[in-house]
Amino acid sequence: MTASIQTIDTPDGPFTIVADDRGRVLASGWTADPAAALARIHPRLRPVTVREAETDAAASALAYYAGDLRAIDGVPVAQQGTAMQSAGWAALRGIAPGRPLTYAEFALALGQPSAVRAAASICARNAPALFVPCHRVLRSDGTLGGFAWGVDVKRELLAREAAA
Repeated sequence: MTASIQTIDTPDGPFTIVADDRGRVLASGWTADPAAALARIHPRLRPVTVREAETDAAASALAYYAGDLRAIDGVPVAQQGTAMQSAGWAALRGIAPGRPLTYAEFALALGQPSAVRAAASICARNAPALFVPCHRVLRSDGTLGGFAWGVDVKRELLAREAAA
């Protein structure tokens, strides 16, 4: 498979998108380093070749940053994981902007109230960041917790969504 890679400028820094030949986002994140984005892709989905090219998802990311927080909702993504991870990634897409959940609430939404660590792991293994908005999950005490692309980016995304 040949994938397209594109880096755009955002208020939170460079944002790189890797999309497969069907336009599905395989990985994305706040970096200008293609290797950092590619490393997030599950080995079974990792492209054989990568070329710099425009992606359809870039327009949605730019619309999100222009204030249309729902522009990212319909962007197709592809991830490989367990049944629980897949369910979690689907559930993350249902978290409304400005209404973050705690990891405990996220685990409860998955029907696994005692699986708080698993819920956190689902977020940590999420490759198409922004398009699968794992930044909308917080620690149970309301603090930010971790984020693959840095807590400062997570803070800015949440502030942008809360202000809308």
